[in-house]
Amino acid sequence: MEDQIDQIRKLVAEIGALMYARQLTDAAGGNVSVRCGEYIIMTPRYAGSKFLWRLKPENVLVLDLQGTKLDGEGEISREIRVHKDLLNKFYPDGTAVVHGHARNALVFCAAEKPIPSMLYATDKFGKEIGLVPDAPAHTQDLADYICAAIEPQLDRVRKQAAVVLAPRHGVFVFAKDLEAGYDALDRVEASAYCALMRKFIDL
Repeated sequence: MEDQIDQIRKLVAEIGALMYARQLTDAAGGNVSVRCGEYIIMTPRYAGSKFLWRLKPENVLVLDLQGTKLDGEGEISREIRVHKDLLNKFYPDGTAVVHGHARNALVFCAAEKPIPSMLYATDKFGKEIGLVPDAPAHTQDLADYICAAIEPQLDRVRKQAAVVLAPRHGVFVFAKDLEAGYDALDRVEASAYCALMRKFIDL
């Protein structure tokens, strides 16, 4: 188990760096978590603003299922409630949460509008990516809203992932594994970009 946890911590750090490089998140936030047996592996608070998304495996936290830190350098993310609840309520259907501030998707979050599926590549997530009710990032309300929105989409999670938008906040992906979650975020961001750019074609 220890070797498996070490490998996941390394992968979480790599995925976080890739998200930042591809503008799927920013310095202001975003986080990644994976459930491994009775543990949750998660990026620390301030992964962007303090660590600049240059995380080392030892920076990635190891938590128990209640969200208590067991190992790792850094503080627990204030969005732990979302990650902990998804990974407890819907495991093993999903094992990973990817939350990003993807640049084009954020436009829809700010406008509180759903992202339409513009591509065959995003049809698997539904005709549009909808929004949950607005709630501060650190609250149980946000966790409850996201869990409620994900639960009817568990068939999508088993195949790849389900995606929701948090108003004025960002994109939350619950996925069968971390690679599937990253892939889903990237696809949804591409659909957001296409939706925005289409307005220029329609002028």
